[in-house]
Amino acid sequence: MGRLAVAAAVAAWAVPIAALLNSVVPDPYMDEIFHVPQAQQYCRGDFLTWNPMITTPPGLYYASLVYVASLFPVAWMIRAGETFDALCSTAILRSTNVTLAMICAVLFYELLLCIRPGIGKRKATIYAILVALYPVHWFFTFVYYTDVASLAAVLATYLFCLKKRFWVSALFGAFSILIRQTNVIWMIFFAANGAISYIQDLHLRDNSSHEISEPTHKSNKVVSVRDNKISAQGLRRRRISSPVSKMEVVSESTKLYNSLAEEVWDISLNLWKSKCKVLVAFIPFAVVMVAFIAFIIWNGGIVLGAKEAHVVSPHFTQFLYFGLVSAAALLPWHFTPSQVLDLFLWFRKKKTCRSMEVLMALGLSFTAVHLFSIAHPYLLADNRHYTFYIWRKVIQVNWMMKYILVPFYVYSWFSIINMLGKTQTRVWMLSFVLSVALVLVPAPLVEFRYYTIPFVILVLHTPVIGNGKLLALGSFYVAADLFTLAMFLFRPFHWEHEPGTQRFMW
Repeated sequence: MGRLAVAAAVAAWAVPIAALLNSVVPDPYMDEIFHVPQAQQYCRGDFLTWNPMITTPPGLYYASLVYVASLFPVAWMIRAGETFDALCSTAILRSTNVTLAMICAVLFYELLLCIRPGIGKRKATIYAILVALYPVHWFFTFVYYTDVASLAAVLATYLFCLKKRFWVSALFGAFSILIRQTNVIWMIFFAANGAISYIQDLHLRDNSSHEISEPTHKSNKVVSVRDNKISAQGLRRRRISSPVSKMEVVSESTKLYNSLAEEVWDISLNLWKSKCKVLVAFIPFAVVMVAFIAFIIWNGGIVLGAKEAHVVSPHFTQFLYFGLVSAAALLPWHFTPSQVLDLFLWFRKKKTCRSMEVLMALGLSFTAVHLFSIAHPYLLADNRHYTFYIWRKVIQVNWMMKYILVPFYVYSWFSIINMLGKTQTRVWMLSFVLSVALVLVPAPLVEFRYYTIPFVILVLHTPVIGNGKLLALGSFYVAADLFTLAMFLFRPFHWEHEPGTQRFMW
């Protein structure tokens, strides 16, 4: 078990299925009609021609250039005319994502071992394979979209940030933004939590050196409560190399904080005390941010092309959809009797406070659903996407349904926060929730593929479950994968108003 096993497992199904898909659907389909010709322009050395319908930067095309050059180094250098187009055929370009899917699985495996040192390689391998099977991510492994490349770059950014190789992390962060602009939020999320971890390590080292220099007769001196609080989160860093569960470590550190405000205040003080060291260490991320702001000013917005169809909108229900979709995709964690009981006990601990929180969440969710349920024209008109049917047959089946779903949205988010609270600090959870909101709320179009990155981050930080539940969830994923593949390949249909074959997809 290990990196090689993870990559081999993904390759075992990805390569033959990619071959099958390319034999049945050899020509570009859906958004591929924009991405494939653009990548082929880059293959020909034409970096100035740009399709105005493409909304994302050219990071995927650069990745494909490197990939093709590594596959066919001689042909690439010779640039023979008759073989040149074959080098950047639709099938070859799609195989970029097959390779990146294997890289994603390996990166997830490495991240899981880094975040949870005690999980073991066998369990980490199972988790990595499970995430590779996640239906939305799995499907886009075989088509030439930006999603898999975007996930790979974001996971690499996170991994190197955890390893404290900040320059490398910032480079991957910049590349992730070059693939999809909203990845800037995830880079900031990783850098911010990396900075918190960095100052905790600094404080821990300072305390250790101070203790060594103290005379022996002062070694039993009582430490102030405040010093205990400052070093509380550093406890996690001190014990990270031991195979102890992160749940125990974080619960020990967060117990010393009475509230989120106290935790934020403590972290802010430590950041201010070590501001020079933090600025020096994290200047690579600042450089990327300055470049990104310059791009927005130059471009007149975050979207490159088709700006009229991707206007920033207050789509607050998108945030609610993510909670329910993610909780449903992690069914053994969230929709079980044990989790319902856990939430009930959590509610009873601070009944008055929790009641206010639930009522506030319900009120805000009802308001969001009533005022900010945005139906993008693409969602209403394009019956090739499953979201078209979910919108019409579930959310809009009658006027009451969108309100009936509100308790499920609220339950899902409370369950997610409850799960994360077992392994993460309050500040981490707050920054994650804000990041999800900043990525999803401005997007007017409901697309489940937008949820993949926050979903994978959620899996990384959710408590570990038994192999039996993982097997059941994996079986469910495989069934969904085979269904969506069969529908895409073998249930084509035609539009009366437009020539060509249409296919169902996420």
